Amino acid sequence: MGNEGFGFLDRFGMSRTLARWARALQMPGLLPARDLATLHADMVTTRDRIDTLASRAQIELQLRGNADEGIDRPEQCDWAARAAPWRQKLAPRGQLRPASPHPVGSGMTLFHDAANPDLLLRQDPAPPDLRGPLFALVFEVYRFDGSFISLVQDLPESAIQGLTRHHVLSVDLRMTREHPIEVYARLNVQHGPNQEQIVRQLTFHEDRGRAEFDLAYTKINEKRIEKAWLDLILESPEMNRIAILDMVVVRAPRADI
Repeated sequence: MGNEGFGFLDRFGMSRTLARWARALQMPGLLPARDLATLHADMVTTRDRIDTLASRAQIELQLRGNADEGIDRPEQCDWAARAAPWRQKLAPRGQLRPASPHPVGSGMTLFHDAANPDLLLRQDPAPPDLRGPLFALVFEVYRFDGSFISLVQDLPESAIQGLTRHHVLSVDLRMTREHPIEVYARLNVQHGPNQEQIVRQLTFHEDRGRAEFDLAYTKINEKRIEKAWLDLILESPEMNRIAILDMVVVRAPRADI
């Protein structure tokens, strides 16, 4: 078999690997079982690496094709980001009866208090008319005997660098639900030995929800901030389908009056 059709891969040496695999599998019955198992393991490992790189390339294409990423930035906004599950492909894309805690992409963790977590968590493609996110996070919740599901998002160093009590942090959601539920956001800031917590209930207008955290009303020691994270809490989610279509966190200085 020739290398016709490999094209762009020639530059990275992948065509030789693919051609070698193709030759080996022309008569797979002649391969010893051990060699076939090794070949299969190599293919699976390479596929996983390619999937990871393809996800990164997909994100880069999104950013180049849509400079504002579909994020509404207020005036003087100095940091904004979309959480990883809405911009990066998860592997696997679904999880039945997830444990607590359970990782959900880079920097995000799922928690719940159910002994019988009868739910399905999966990542779906984002609706085509929604500008910005590539994916949606969907919960199919059945006979769930807990009281909440929580998504904990670690805020990166860029979000807390230069953070002061003059800032306002906001979380914006796009969410659909079969039945109404209460949704809360809790901002946690670790400064020295102390931890500041602010809880806000999200106000929804149709599928859009928002919560704001004005740090002026906190006792945060700006010089000792070590880390910060955001909890998104879904209360009493039993027998419901909840689709979080987008999640964006924005930081901006408080507007002067």
